[in-house]
Amino acid sequence: MSFLSNLFKFGSQNMAIDLGTANTLVYVQDQGIVLNEPSVVAIETINGIKRVKAVGDDAKMMMGKTPDSIEAIRPLRDGVIADIEIAEEMIKHFIRKVHGKRNLFRYPEIVICVPSGSTSVEKRAIRDAASNAGASEVHLILEPMAAAIGADMPVTEPVGSMVVDIGGGTTEVAVLSLRGLAYTTSVRTGGDKMDEAIVSYVRRHHNLLIGDATAERIKKDYGIAVIPEDGVGETITLKGRDLVNGVPKEITINQAHVAEALSEPIGAIVEGVRIALENTAPELAADIVDQGIVLTGGGALIRRLDEHLREETGLPVSVAEDPLTCVAIGTGRAMEDPIYRGVLMTA
Repeated sequence: MSFLSNLFKFGSQNMAIDLGTANTLVYVQDQGIVLNEPSVVAIETINGIKRVKAVGDDAKMMMGKTPDSIEAIRPLRDGVIADIEIAEEMIKHFIRKVHGKRNLFRYPEIVICVPSGSTSVEKRAIRDAASNAGASEVHLILEPMAAAIGADMPVTEPVGSMVVDIGGGTTEVAVLSLRGLAYTTSVRTGGDKMDEAIVSYVRRHHNLLIGDATAERIKKDYGIAVIPEDGVGETITLKGRDLVNGVPKEITINQAHVAEALSEPIGAIVEGVRIALENTAPELAADIVDQGIVLTGGGALIRRLDEHLREETGLPVSVAEDPLTCVAIGTGRAMEDPIYRGVLMTA
């Protein structure tokens, strides 16, 4: 049996997967990141039979624009699997896309990152989804640990360092030292909550209904954590449906409005950081004063967020070099480098 499993493993490319609420990134051993696509699956129902129509970029383009027979689903919510069957199909699709048809019988070893607040049931669901997708061995790594490794933080040394990973579904706040998490908290606020905050702000103040895709575009292009100095900032033109007359309409808002809309989710993230700092051991807290806080994840790209956190905590705050890929790179390094092997775990 072991001979057969080794035969299947021979020549297989081990993978590290950052299974995110918004995007899934795949890192292949000795190659780096080879795939970065939205975590979206389009399901088509014909005569009561469901089948996968599109995954990733193609499925994302369909969101909010599908007929009754097609449904665009995001199988992960708040950083955990909400629909295991669809998540399995998505993982299978991405493995096939990376490996190609010719490697159909190769069974790679897979490392997947999970939020620190995941329950054992949620971890098992992720492990089972990867096993059913064809993995020979599945290891898990906690998201803040992967983010810290990807951001080149000294996680193996007896030095306290703090990472804030702002993803699509959750914000992971962790204090790390000696390959472990000294303290961690998972705030169920991330990019999705920011999109929702923009949608509800526009609906409340302008009686205009906009889609999630429009809200995401506003967040990416104009998102700012503090009200601009001139009190206005850039102006933004929005198109949506007028809730009073029911007809399409165009309005103009500015960056100060966006900052106002984002104040609640950003406040929740700041509160999570404060709670983590309050619960940190004094020796580690002393190290954080020197090392500062590192921001990773897509939410770290919100303009002036580092400045806002610096004002709220009084600590040095920096944004990782490439915040979007930090977790995937860290997961890949943990798989490749024996120094980090101790941080991997089985569900």
